[in-house]
Order: sequence, then C-alpha cells, then structure tokens
Amino acid sequence: MKANTASRTAQYMAFFRAIETVRPPRKRLFADPYATIFLDEGLKRAIRLSTLPFIGRLFPKIIQSKGPGALSSGIARTKYIDDLLYQTIRDGVKQVIILGAGFDTRALRLDFLHFVPVIEIDHPDTAKFKIDKLKEALGQLPQNVSYFQTDFNKQSLEELASDHHLDRNIRTTIIWEGVTNYLTQQAVDKTLEFVKTFATGSYIIFTYIDKLVLEDPQFFRGAEKVLKNLRKNEECWTLGFNPEELSGYLGRFHLVLLEDLGAAEYRERYMPDRKGISKGYEFYRVAFATRQE
Repeated sequence: MKANTASRTAQYMAFFRAIETVRPPRKRLFADPYATIFLDEGLKRAIRLSTLPFIGRLFPKIIQSKGPGALSSGIARTKYIDDLLYQTIRDGVKQVIILGAGFDTRALRLDFLHFVPVIEIDHPDTAKFKIDKLKEALGQLPQNVSYFQTDFNKQSLEELASDHHLDRNIRTTIIWEGVTNYLTQQAVDKTLEFVKTFATGSYIIFTYIDKLVLEDPQFFRGAEKVLKNLRKNEECWTLGFNPEELSGYLGRFHLVLLEDLGAAEYRERYMPDRKGISKGYEFYRVAFATRQE
C-alpha cells in the first residue's frame, strides 16, 4: 500500500461520519464534530451541500450507486465499535490502543474515554497530518492521547512497545479497524501474537472481510464494483477470513471470539429504517474477542 493510501482511506471514513453528523439529532447514530477537520475542500463542500433537504436525501443514494453498502456499513460499524468499546470500559479496561488509527476521533468524541489513556499507532505520514490538523483546529492535542508513529516495514510492534515502555500488564482494548484486508497473513499473525502479550481480560475489536469476496466477488451484491473502485485508486485487498474458521484461528493466540457480525447484521441492529442504502458490503465484518489464558 502506498504511503498516502491509508490517509485517503481514512478521509473517506471521516467523510461518512461527517455525513451522519449533519443528520437531524434524533435520527443520527452519533455525532462527530471533528470529522470535517480531515476532509479536503471538495468533501467539505459536499458536507455543506448535504445539509440542504433535497440534496441531503439524494446524497446517500449517490454514494450507494458508486460503492454499494459502503456508507451504511461504515456508519453502522462505527456505532457498533463504539458500543463494544464502551462495554469493555465498563468491564474494567484501563487502556485503549488504536492500531492504524487513521482519522479515528473516538478519544475526542466519546465522553467515556476522556479519562482513559488512549494510544494511537499509525504510519508517520498519516499521523503527522492528523496531529497538524488537530492542533490547527483545537489549539492543542488531547491530554489523554499518545500518538505513536511507526513504519512497520522498519519497526515491529514489539520494538515500538519496548521503545515507548508500553504497559501490557493492565487490561487493554485494542481497536484494529479497516486494516487486516490490506495485509498479509504473516503480518496479521504477528499482530495477534503481539495482542497475546497483553493482560488476561484484555479485548480486541477488529474488522475483516469474508475471504469469499476475493475468490468469488459475484457472490456479494456490488462487490465487483467495490473492487474495481479499489483498483482505480491503486489499492488492493489482499486478505480475508472464512467466518466459520475465525474462532479456531483466534484460539491460536489465546483469544476467545465473543461476537462476529457482518454488515447486514450490524446495519439491521442500528439502522433498520434505512433500507434504501443498506444493500451491499455484506462481506465486511467486525469481530470482538477477549484475551484468556
């Protein structure tokens, strides 16, 4: 993946969160007042236009036609991960790590994280851009967040943890969103080996794609168009998992799978009324697991 690819992908997710934020308060799943900080001028203009009633109704349908299911999956997934994270904090987690953080704003927008140490880990290109934008918009960085920058081609997570004296003896929740599908099997294995070193009772929340979408994209509505758009943007999905085999795979790393939902399921949970944009992306999944002995 190109150095700036992650940044572009992160910008699209921020764009989706911004679209949700301008919906009427009683109809939106969440509010992210920080999402627009990271958008280019074209996307900011689109957000402003989407506040107009007619365009606001039309806009999601336009996005749906270009990337079937991407918008609704991204929005519902954001809320789902927020809720899973809240569940772990209530259960006694004392530290949050966000791998490949991109333009994630959970440390800013979720009140229950304001007094929890949050560590964001990302490529220097994306991390520096994010830090600069936050300083420009907020005047200072949030005091509870640490921003670790690393190029995984040059430094492993183990080396990073050692350099920063990361405390792995406290219960931690690790969020790994929108990353595994760009990696190799070896890279995912190494990351889960790292997760295994955290205290018992820690959690991981991560996304992945059903491997069938790479083998037979016609099986999923709109998947061929999604993959074509990725190639156009010089991106490539490289890895997926069979949902039926995920529990056994995670067991190798002392992880117990607690929940594994696909886009159709978490959309039905959070936005059952938005049928017009809720088709497609069924191959995109969220897994929730806990570290046990």
